Formats: sequence, structure tokens, C-alpha cells
Amino acid sequence: MVGLLAMSKAGHDKGALYVIIREEGEYVYVADGRIRTSDRPKKKNRKHVQIIKKKQITEPESGLDDIMIRKIIKEYQEERNVKG
Repeated sequence: MVGLLAMSKAGHDKGALYVIIREEGEYVYVADGRIRTSDRPKKKNRKHVQIIKKKQITEPESGLDDIMIRKIIKEYQEERNVKG
């Protein structure tokens, strides 16, 4: 699941877009590159996130950095605005 784009289904951040940067049991750690950086990811229960883009983002050896995370989210939002 690491590298997938996901949307929060529950909590005060409902509807927010994130990139999954780490998995740990029934939890995933997500970041948006702005408020939730890769240094301070948000811990979410797996059932509280919905995968919205199945295409796995290839991550470099150093992992996903905040610039790359913001770019992934921005590209998805632009793609969605063009289609809708």
C-alpha cells in the first residue's frame, strides 16, 4: 500500500487527500506534504482511509519526500478537475 493515494473517510480530516508512506499492522501513516509532512505523518486506521488511485507511485531509495507528495496530490486534483 505504500505510495498509494488515499482519502480520509473519517475524523476531522474527512475528505483530505494523502499519500500512504508507511504501514504498521492495522494502521497506515499518511502525509500530505504540507501540514502532515513525511517527518510527521498522521496515523490512521486502515478502515478510515479509502484508496482512490490504484497506481502505485514508485518511490526512490530515499523514500517519498514532501515535494514529491505534494506533486502527486496536485496532479490527481488537476486530473480530476479536467474530467469533472
